[in-house]
Amino acid sequence: MGDRTLVELPRMPAAGPLYRRAVLGALPGLGGGRRATDLPAVELATGGVSVDRAHLADYDRVCGFRLTDRLPATFPHVMGFPLTLRLMTAPEFPIPLTGVVHVGNRITVHRPITADETLDFTTYAQDLRPHDRGRQVDVVLVGSVGGEEIWRGVSTYLGRERTSGGGTRGERLEAPAATARWRVEPRVGTGYARVSGDHNPIHTSRLGARLFGFRRPIAHGMWSKARCLAALESRLPDAYTVEVAFKLPVPLPSTVSFALLPDGGFALHDSRGRPHLAGLLH
Repeated sequence: MGDRTLVELPRMPAAGPLYRRAVLGALPGLGGGRRATDLPAVELATGGVSVDRAHLADYDRVCGFRLTDRLPATFPHVMGFPLTLRLMTAPEFPIPLTGVVHVGNRITVHRPITADETLDFTTYAQDLRPHDRGRQVDVVLVGSVGGEEIWRGVSTYLGRERTSGGGTRGERLEAPAATARWRVEPRVGTGYARVSGDHNPIHTSRLGARLFGFRRPIAHGMWSKARCLAALESRLPDAYTVEVAFKLPVPLPSTVSFALLPDGGFALHDSRGRPHLAGLLH
């Protein structure tokens, strides 16, 4: 892991206090202000994380998966999310959590994972780089069993620092023919917050969404990815990589169209053909 210092935590952190720290840290005089210019040279780790089967079943229902003992590819992301949250809310992390935009996610499943397995997690940040709207960073989360890596997730986050510049987030493309259409109700925001621990108010509160420039709450990007994978569930091999780019947010409520593409890709777009998500399975 290069020059990073390994910090082992005795248990998975609680997400609630970390979110409160992030909100307080954004307020003037309470920790807000200038951020670090480089990444923290630390890798956080915690072991012995078991699967709560009731939690897994609740997650499966919210995201549209079948109820089985086999973990969806996106579920270890939820299991390890408090660890990444601890990393991203540290004072030395260069991008403040409040207002951060999740712009991409890549998951590699090395083999099937079942609910009776106990996972060890590590997380670290890499590749802090400029973007025309601010800075981007990759947060890596690795799940292992018995010292063997079985799962890896890489989330790309954008910290918005400027509004000028180009970008293709709102570009209009020729929308592929829809394989399915889904009605996404407001309960998706609160339901996914409950099962994921991601209580960012832009997903659960009209006021919270407006504070960050959205007219109404938006669906979590990782819910959109999970919902697409649920639609592909019968086609998934035992080992694969699935990557997505998050485009326009999915407002709550709305109707979205899911499309399968011939090259292993898939897409989610709105009723006007504008993209919400572009994905690739390989």
